[in-house]
Amino acid sequence: MKLTMAQVTNFRSAENSGEFKIEQLLGLVGKNESGKTVLLHALAGLNPHPATPISFDVERDYPRRFLTEYAARHKGEEAIVIRTHWALSAEERSQVAADFGEGAILNKPVVVLRRYRASEPEWEVPIDYKKVIQHLMEVHELSAAECEPLAGAESTEPLRKALSAIASRTPHQEALLQKLNSFPGQKIRGAITAKLKPLLPQFMYFSHYDRMVGQIRLDTFPPRKAGQQQPPIELGEQVFVDFLEYAGTSIADIVAAQTYEGLNAKCEAASNHITDQLLEFWTQNPHLEIEVRVTKAEPGDPSPFNQGIIARARVRNNLHKLTLPFHERSAGFIWFFSFLVKFAQVRKNAGSLILLLDEPGLTLHGKAQADLLRYFENKLSPDHQVIYSTHSPFMVPPDKFSAVRIVEDRVTSPRPGVWTSEGTKVRADVLAVDRDTLFPLQGALGYEITQTLFIGKNTLLLEGPGDILYLHAWSAALGRRGRTKLDSRWTLCPAGGIDKIQSFVALFSGAKLNIAALTDFAKSDRKKIEALLQNRILESDRLLTCASLLGVAEADVEDVFAPSIYAKMLNEAFALPAAIQITEASLAAADPTTTRLLKKAEACFRVLPPDSPEFDHFTPADWLIRNPTVLDADAKDVAETLDRAERVISAVNKILHLFASE
Repeated sequence: MKLTMAQVTNFRSAENSGEFKIEQLLGLVGKNESGKTVLLHALAGLNPHPATPISFDVERDYPRRFLTEYAARHKGEEAIVIRTHWALSAEERSQVAADFGEGAILNKPVVVLRRYRASEPEWEVPIDYKKVIQHLMEVHELSAAECEPLAGAESTEPLRKALSAIASRTPHQEALLQKLNSFPGQKIRGAITAKLKPLLPQFMYFSHYDRMVGQIRLDTFPPRKAGQQQPPIELGEQVFVDFLEYAGTSIADIVAAQTYEGLNAKCEAASNHITDQLLEFWTQNPHLEIEVRVTKAEPGDPSPFNQGIIARARVRNNLHKLTLPFHERSAGFIWFFSFLVKFAQVRKNAGSLILLLDEPGLTLHGKAQADLLRYFENKLSPDHQVIYSTHSPFMVPPDKFSAVRIVEDRVTSPRPGVWTSEGTKVRADVLAVDRDTLFPLQGALGYEITQTLFIGKNTLLLEGPGDILYLHAWSAALGRRGRTKLDSRWTLCPAGGIDKIQSFVALFSGAKLNIAALTDFAKSDRKKIEALLQNRILESDRLLTCASLLGVAEADVEDVFAPSIYAKMLNEAFALPAAIQITEASLAAADPTTTRLLKKAEACFRVLPPDSPEFDHFTPADWLIRNPTVLDADAKDVAETLDRAERVISAVNKILHLFASE
């Protein structure tokens, strides 16, 4: 059975949560005190796993402001706490059909709910009674004549009454009556419900996540486990035993080893296995290994590890060539490792379960929280539905907002100065009014946008947005002539210049991107370029300068243009009157100390009348992208411009071959 819908009512802050859909992996997102834990508790109480028993108590759990009105509000019946919808699999429907016929259950959700003071869940099964009765009559081989007095029966009671009214029942009719009487509650509904009850998953709720200890004493563990010796087993010690099992060995296996080589083989095998499992989901530090060691106790160690045989977990850092006791690692690492071990055992030993995880991964770094979410998706959700609560943006899957529900304690103001709460509400539209509630979604989406909107697998960093427009304009003009275009695999991103490249590459280094840069170059930039190369921010063949591509000492991207074309672009882009228009000659004479067209243009604009437009880098590029035909002429200056543009684009495209060869 798969949980598809839930609604929590009359439970603590959730007076009526509203119905909300349940996915295979579902995140309940909301700020502190919004009611996320309330929802998980209510779900857990529907059919709790014995390991995490949760029950409903009227005095403790019913909304306090309505407690004195309980009887009046529910008119002689207990209040419903949790109401759920379930979908049956094809196999489960077949199991029911084997006893009650094809189509015995309508193609509608099975409803399971639980009330206060109820000893078990209550079922509402959509049964097609006509088909079930027809099936029962066929199974009991009633003839047409034997069926005739039962023709009007459309449910259990009318059928029983019709059978009981027959003065002399045939053996087939008698057998059918006895079958009805044998059903739980003497009803078809009771029989089908009894068939479904074992299929209902149990809910296992976790809010406390046990952390593994770093060492245990092997020789005293079995008698302590059996209650024959004190102290009792701690939860962290049990996680250590689970860890050994997860690693493919056990206390019994280790104790049974007769030689050092045999013991060492067991420990190394366990170490290798658990390290492989860990590194699949712990990407924070790929240089770690888990080691299992078994040694005799040393007298100077603290009790009880100063006697007997001790099993220890240590973490080896291959980068720093050292090992540390497990308990001396970071709190986040210990939590994550313990979680993997615990839930590997849950998956291995538990039956049909729905896992309810309250605020998992709070001690983890944001990237490690993303690893935890990946573990949910890859390891837990294929076998179990998982519902977890969070207020962290890193625990929100930005590409699967459909698997997120917003939880908020909705407060309204019926009149100025008066505030009232409608209780915990769940919504799927992720458009909460409360900014604090929406923050994790904004954070997740914002992070995703920075990773995907301006960057891609192959990212070319440019000075600014104007450079992007120039490259697109050149590529389009060259393409119209059947010449080399910019490869479509490139994503163009404005980085803000040489000074920003290092920060950009560092920011996105974890995204495993192919990054190159095309930048302007002045003589004053030489040390910056050298620093980038020396620090290996970018390899030399991935850092292109306009100067080197154009074969000059200094150059900006604007130097691809012939001076006459750039002058025309300036006049048109800034709508300069004829009296002050810039010419190729005035552009050349504006600043004799430089060959860079950009600097010459800045010098030209400085001597224009005060009411003239102010120069900026973007406006000419914007004009060009809207007036591409200027590059379609057959003039010499256009040909020179496109030749230089093709030289730049070919060099940029060539870098993709370097990426492909790596």
